[in-house]
Amino acid sequence: MLLLVALPGAATAGGLPAIVDGEPLPSLAPMLEHTTPAVVNISTRGEVRARNPLFEDPFFRHFFDLPGNSKRQQAPTQRHTQSLGSGVIVDAEQGLVVTNHHVIENAQEVLVTLTDGREFSAQIIGQDPEADIAVIRIEAKDLLALRWADSDRLRVGDFVVAIGNPFGLGQTVTSGIVSALGRSGLGIEEIEDFIQTDASINPGNSGGALVNLRGELVGINTAIVGPSGGNVGIGFAIPSNLASDLMQQLVDEGEVRRGKLGISVQELTEDLQQVFGVKKGVVISGVERESPADLAGLLRGDVLTFVDGRKVRTVNQVKNAIGLLKVGEQIEIKFVRDQQQYSTELYVGESDLSEIKGEELADQLDGAVFENVRLQQQQVVMIASIRPGSSMARYGFKRGDIVLSVNRVAVESVEAMVGAVARRAGKTLFDIQRGSFSQLVLVQ
Repeated sequence: MLLLVALPGAATAGGLPAIVDGEPLPSLAPMLEHTTPAVVNISTRGEVRARNPLFEDPFFRHFFDLPGNSKRQQAPTQRHTQSLGSGVIVDAEQGLVVTNHHVIENAQEVLVTLTDGREFSAQIIGQDPEADIAVIRIEAKDLLALRWADSDRLRVGDFVVAIGNPFGLGQTVTSGIVSALGRSGLGIEEIEDFIQTDASINPGNSGGALVNLRGELVGINTAIVGPSGGNVGIGFAIPSNLASDLMQQLVDEGEVRRGKLGISVQELTEDLQQVFGVKKGVVISGVERESPADLAGLLRGDVLTFVDGRKVRTVNQVKNAIGLLKVGEQIEIKFVRDQQQYSTELYVGESDLSEIKGEELADQLDGAVFENVRLQQQQVVMIASIRPGSSMARYGFKRGDIVLSVNRVAVESVEAMVGAVARRAGKTLFDIQRGSFSQLVLVQ
């Protein structure tokens, strides 16, 4: 006869013991019970209209005498697309869900499925392709939202948990640690400042949650590096501070306005290190006239070391640091000039000045839209459109005119033109090139 004796803390019915030596075993289950309901499944349906490239070729159309409105040219091929990913509820009252841009890209229909089985059609609030963030909204009650954590307080080695819907299997939880911070230069997105983790992230996890052991949202799972798209312990998430800021801009404005300093940069090579006497940093190779950097006194040949408190050692780091700046905010720049350390403060300008309406410059410029255009490897300011009957139309300006100078100051960008107009109240003298001729136009 075999005598079975139950020992303290021993497993029963083939399960793990709940208590060992009088102490409960650590478990993520209590935290996950209050976290996983905030992570949703997202499925989309879209349609891509693709044209035959032959019919887009001007030579082909001319050779076969195809008119611009040819039915053959206009007939597109249609391809239905479907996407499956994840999202995170971040505002239960408003039903706001954060996900990746690539999860809902080209989507005509977005369907959100909660962990309790409820399904809702979602409204797209806004998308930021450069950082791969999107915000959608659902009309639902009894939602649970995750609280944003401060991702700046993350350290390499912190434990994290990834929650998502990999391979369409349904909600899945994996755990690991923060492997690295501030990853960039990967070529995954335009703006990269990733958290790297070894918590398993697979296709379908995109847009899901990366949480700390308190169940707070520290990142939005975004990308993986591995053969055939499989997990090999290298996954990337967008930090919560960045995702939260972009989400707020998308909710408030419907778009993300990125900052601009007006500089071009290049790597600090070994040869340049000897020339400038600096070991680490990024060389300013050009400063745009009348830009925030120009107004702050930065010069070609200065070596950047810090941008808004962020240490910069590569061109990608400078690009990311500038891309994360808010338009209008005041920041500090640290740089080296003639082997001396300097710092200066400046206000961040608008990153895309490709379209500025005349009425934003002065009342007498009402009706014109200017844009930056590159002609023969030179950037110029061109009038993109003129509203009939407007002030600019009455002065004789036409679409396609190139602005050479304003008040005898040469301008190579819309921003420079804005500065030139703003410095002279009342009368503004434009030097305009139209075709092969140029003329002066006085606007008052």
